[in-house]
Amino acid sequence: MLTYTALTTLPGKSQAEALGEALEELEPAPTGVGVFEVEDGKGIWEVGGYFLDAPDDIDLALLSAAFGAGPFVVSEVPDQDWVAKVRRELPPVEAGRFFVYGSHDAALLPEGRIGLLIEAAMAFGTGHHGTTLGCLRAYDRLLGDAQRFDNVLDLGCGTAVLAMSAARMGAASVLASDIDPVAVEVALANVKANGLEGRVGCVESIGFGSPVVQAGAPFDLIFANILKGPLIELAPDMAAHLASGGLAILSGLLIEQAEEIVKVYQAQGFDLQTREDLGEWSALTLRRHH
Repeated sequence: MLTYTALTTLPGKSQAEALGEALEELEPAPTGVGVFEVEDGKGIWEVGGYFLDAPDDIDLALLSAAFGAGPFVVSEVPDQDWVAKVRRELPPVEAGRFFVYGSHDAALLPEGRIGLLIEAAMAFGTGHHGTTLGCLRAYDRLLGDAQRFDNVLDLGCGTAVLAMSAARMGAASVLASDIDPVAVEVALANVKANGLEGRVGCVESIGFGSPVVQAGAPFDLIFANILKGPLIELAPDMAAHLASGGLAILSGLLIEQAEEIVKVYQAQGFDLQTREDLGEWSALTLRRHH
C-alpha cells in the first residue's frame, strides 16, 4: 500500500500554521499534518501532509502560492517505509553526557557518551532546537546531582529523544506519548533503532487522556516539550499525575513566556528549580512540593 507525503517550507510561524490549517481542508483530506520549525535557528518552518490518496498537484500549487511557500514536494511512500523516506540529515548535537546523532554520523559517537540515534523524519525534537536541547541539558544536570528517576513520561514526545534518554539512564518505566499519530510512528521507529523496544512504550494520547498514561501515574519525572498554551492548560493534570516531590521539565516556550508559566505552575504547587535560556527559548525544571 502506498501513502503520499507533501512537504514544503516557508518563513514565519504564523504563515506556516495558517498553511497547515489550509492543508487540512484539502480533498482528499490528509491523514495528518505536521507544522514545525526547521531546527537550524533561521526561522524557516516545514509544513507537511500525509495522504492515503495522491493529493492534487494544482491544489498544492495554489496553496503554496497563496502562502508564499516553496513548491510542495510530493513523494510516494510504501507504508512500511515512510519514516525513512522523509529523513533529514542533521549534524550531531551534544547535551552534557548525551550525544544525539543520525545514522549517517554513527562513526562520530564519542567514547563514554550516551548515544541517542534519531532519524529526523516528520516529528519535532531532534535535539537541534533550543527547546529539546534545553530539556536534555536540564535532565543531564539533574543526573549530575545524583538524582534518579524510575517512572518517566515524555509528554508530546515527537521523536521520543527525551524518553529514550531516560531509558538509557536506567529508568524502569518510560512512556512516550503524543497527540499526533505520525509522531508516535516516528517515536516507535526511533525506539526500535536504539534497541529500546520493551523499555519505552509509545502511545497516542491527548494530554494525559490515554488510559495507558493514566495507569502509569504517578510519575517521578515528566518531560513536556510542547507549547505555552498546552503547558498552561495541562498544569492541573501535570500536578495530578506527578508524585509528590516529582519533577517536570518544561519547554517549547519563548523566553518572554517563561515567567507566566512559572506563576501558573506555582499556583499548582510547584517550585522553580532551574531555568535555562537558549537562543529565544526557555527550559524550566519545576518540583511538585505538595
